[in-house]
Amino acid sequence: MSARSAVLSALLGSHPPRLPARHLVRIGALFGIAEGTVRVALSRMVAAGDLTQADGRYTLSPRLVERQARQDESRDPHTRPWDGTWEVAVVTAERRAPADRAAFRHTMVALRLAELREGTWLRPANLVREWPEIVTAQCTLIDGRPHDDPTPLLWDLDGWATEARALERALDRADGLAEGFLVSAAVLRHLLADPLLPEELLPAGWPGAELRTRYDDFDRRYREVLQRHLSD
Repeated sequence: MSARSAVLSALLGSHPPRLPARHLVRIGALFGIAEGTVRVALSRMVAAGDLTQADGRYTLSPRLVERQARQDESRDPHTRPWDGTWEVAVVTAERRAPADRAAFRHTMVALRLAELREGTWLRPANLVREWPEIVTAQCTLIDGRPHDDPTPLLWDLDGWATEARALERALDRADGLAEGFLVSAAVLRHLLADPLLPEELLPAGWPGAELRTRYDDFDRRYREVLQRHLSD
């Protein structure tokens, strides 16, 4: 784990996302990262606009606070009963710059849509959220019902489930602060990749809810131990 990754993971998991430099240094030390290396990384992250600094404390920038909000949502998703409708977003904007295309794609993935073909994104309409302007300005939005279930074409559900079960086992085996920190970060990344499909479209034995429950239990215990370590 790099100094930057350790700092980001620590702050993304903190509420509010603000920690004193000495705590971030101690977290870096869990992975053998020297204090000077952590402080250099902090300075560079402030310069890059990833963090703000005041009174010896470092805080996530607004952009990364949005990422934390997505991470929190992945742990406790806001869903609604599904009536069979799918959301379809068809790109109709022309002459988009490469940077605009990249930002748009990042947004669509964060909204948990998948691309059926270039410029056509869709998912079941079971999530409670608003469409951001970056989508409404570039797309025509349609509600529809596919004749055939496109789920297998859009998401690797077997792959996600296999990794989720492996992470459940890793949570059970995690020993020590460093290993727990790494496993925690891996679970949160994986939950961000959960398409959050309605139960009707999920294979039997889907491990999403179980992974969330087990992670919540693990996180509660781990943060108590980590806080004692940082406060010593």
